[in-house]
Amino acid sequence: MCGFVGIINKNKAEVNGDLLKKMANTIHHRGPDEDGIFLEKNIGFFHKRLSIIDLSTGQQPMVFNDCVIVFNGEIYNYIELKEELVIKGHQFKTTSDTEVLLHLYAEYGDNFVNLLNGMFAFIIFDKRKNRLLVARDHFGIKPLYWYADDSKIIFGSEIKALLAHPDIAAEPDDENLYEYLTFQFILGTGTMFKNISKVQPGHYMAIDLQSWKTTEVKYWIPDFNIDQFHTEEYFIVELQKILEETISQQLRSDVPIGTYLSGGLDSSLVTIMASKVLNKPFKSFSGAFNEGPEFNELEYARVAAKAANAELFEVFPTEQEFIDLLPKLIYHLDEPVAGPGLFPQYIVSKLASKHVKVILGGQGGDEIFGGYARYMVAYLEQAIKGAINESNEEDEHIVSLASILPNLPSLKQYIPMLKGFWKADAFEPMDRRYYNLLNRMGTTSNFLHDDVKAKFQDEVIFKKFSGYFNDPDTKSYFNKMTHFDMQGSLPGLLQVEDRVSMSVSIESRVPLLDRRIVDLISRMPAGMKFKGGEMKYLLKKTVKNIMPEKIMKRKDKMGFPVPLHLWSKSKSKDFILDVLLSKKAKERNIINTQHIEKIINEEQPFGRGLWGILSLELWYNQFIDK
Repeated sequence: MCGFVGIINKNKAEVNGDLLKKMANTIHHRGPDEDGIFLEKNIGFFHKRLSIIDLSTGQQPMVFNDCVIVFNGEIYNYIELKEELVIKGHQFKTTSDTEVLLHLYAEYGDNFVNLLNGMFAFIIFDKRKNRLLVARDHFGIKPLYWYADDSKIIFGSEIKALLAHPDIAAEPDDENLYEYLTFQFILGTGTMFKNISKVQPGHYMAIDLQSWKTTEVKYWIPDFNIDQFHTEEYFIVELQKILEETISQQLRSDVPIGTYLSGGLDSSLVTIMASKVLNKPFKSFSGAFNEGPEFNELEYARVAAKAANAELFEVFPTEQEFIDLLPKLIYHLDEPVAGPGLFPQYIVSKLASKHVKVILGGQGGDEIFGGYARYMVAYLEQAIKGAINESNEEDEHIVSLASILPNLPSLKQYIPMLKGFWKADAFEPMDRRYYNLLNRMGTTSNFLHDDVKAKFQDEVIFKKFSGYFNDPDTKSYFNKMTHFDMQGSLPGLLQVEDRVSMSVSIESRVPLLDRRIVDLISRMPAGMKFKGGEMKYLLKKTVKNIMPEKIMKRKDKMGFPVPLHLWSKSKSKDFILDVLLSKKAKERNIINTQHIEKIINEEQPFGRGLWGILSLELWYNQFIDK
């Protein structure tokens, strides 16, 4: 795991090595073990290395056959790919996955990206062809940002590295501000910074350094060409086989390794399956809050740890730590994104960094297997709508009103969400209803200045959302929802995953985000993977023989909730008001400062309005106001 920056001067000016180093030093936390630099006239790369595999000979930038690479990530199938290359006559000087990438490019050209199974962001400079190949993994596990103007192109693993260049100004992108206020993430290539873009997950860019023409290729997307021939048992066997293989591959490491363990199904299965591969005691890490049982699921984590014969390390984040750390965490995050789970996740990662250098977690399971309550809420409405109209928009009966009834107790804690969802637009088209489920403006608008609300164009954002939601070639509501979440909210969650782990210099791996798993699940009939509206139906069937019954039967999934609504009325209140009522905040005219204290007092448990606006203002503090 690493970080890098790159400068390509279009005007042929030589790259300043001191400037490259200065930019890279802003992301020293990503790679504190080694530095490396490549300079050749108008091309320059600087690499910061966190040594995980091949500790002695895997230094970067790495050169082979007149090609130079800077790479951040891990290629989990690099040993298998290397064996195939050796058969073809390739000779290797290191045991690193980085060198395998260079040989793959030499053998297969750009198409080699389709062979990779891992998390990655890299740039290859091909001197002979005078071109760059820039790529990012299938799901966006590893970050990569870029900036371009008439005289240069600049790349970086984090936005703060780009902002260290004197020609790049930290300016807010007002259009994307409204998208953030709606979803608390930004779709596509956009960021919160004007003129700074993301390389999209599942894409690579080829840049001709003579004409400066850029060609963007989407090399992977889930295929919803449904397999109607195989049985549920077939898919269970195949999924189990892939899970065992991917967890085994992702345990490859030359440094100590452990797991995150929340007590939910996803992190529990990763921990238990990892224990079977390792066949020896190892370390797991979890956390909870002391504010009440609704903020503590350690009883489930302890059950999973016992089943895995893992030593469980526990930590209890405090309100004072929240006050002290939140500005720093927003800085590490680069942009306000996702939810307050950022804070406890950082605390658990910091604890883990004292014991291991690599950690596996369960991120991605909700999006792949259908683990969010909103999927059941959406299908409950679809079932009522279909029963009334005697119709089915999906051409197949995935969930009926009768079949979903036994699973409805899982929604008990989501009654506030249901009330909000059914206030308007009931029985509208699928895209409009799912947009309403994701739209956070209802809880955010109270915090906003009237001028901001007046400029908000809901239909513009909905149109962009609808383009992504309806993009996959499928009529299935379930497939549309999960596919959108893999493109929309998941990259935001992965941004948190990457930044909190990298901020404490450990490598976080997410075994459930294996392209083979998604390819398998995408081909399954939706009615088979979301049977009766049961969340994660197929995954539960697959792991039932290894999973403790207490975890399998739980209906109170928490997801590490933060007691922000309690803290905002106690010690944190002064901190929050200081942030939201500062002179700069008032001058921005984004926040409704007149009634802010009253609005905060009315914040609902686990609401996202206060979190969204507090994160936004802290982002302005850190990056725009400096």
